Amino acid sequence: MNRVITFGTFDVFHVGHINILERARELGDYLIVGVSSDELNFSKKKRYPIYNQKDRVKIISSLKCVDEVFVEESLELKLEYIKKYNVKLLVMGDDWQGKFDWVKSDCDVLYLPRTPSISTTEIIEVVKASF
Repeated sequence: MNRVITFGTFDVFHVGHINILERARELGDYLIVGVSSDELNFSKKKRYPIYNQKDRVKIISSLKCVDEVFVEESLELKLEYIKKYNVKLLVMGDDWQGKFDWVKSDCDVLYLPRTPSISTTEIIEVVKASF
């Protein structure tokens, strides 16, 4: 079985999230998604997600293109997750280009182009500005 893994916060879920998850799933037989914990998101972005990790895991788990979901606790554990889930391919958005090449000894890495003109951060900023 060709297992693929990807990671993300998946906060304020939008079409860009769907696009990368569907493209990742097309690259293998089984898609595993690591959803960033609330604490990991805070350490990366200095803010907590709008939706808590339990709700974000439920959203991602409900998608037909996703086979398995877990909570990602640390960016440094990528290689451990890859080994644990026995994946052959790590897929990330191209905003992470080159940042996970260090796992190439254990699996292939592919950076997919992001959906143009949409990001969770931009959506949050637009909503905040309208109040």
